[in-house]
Amino acid sequence: METLTIEIQNDQEKKVLIAFLDSLNYNYRNESDDYTLTDSEIQEMIRRKTDFLAGKTTSRPWNEIKKRYEGV
Repeated sequence: METLTIEIQNDQEKKVLIAFLDSLNYNYRNESDDYTLTDSEIQEMIRRKTDFLAGKTTSRPWNEIKKRYEGV
């Protein structure tokens, strides 16, 4: 697997690029510099991970979750 980093200039370019990647069924990640977690959100994620590893919670397959939020 290889990583390609693209600096997008504006929202229109982003929409066009994402539409193109989607049309080819490419898997991609969108890493935005403006998204940060608060301290309380980080603590909540750590708590959930700890609960999961301890067997207190379960998970579902990604395909099942993706279907639920497909129209969002």
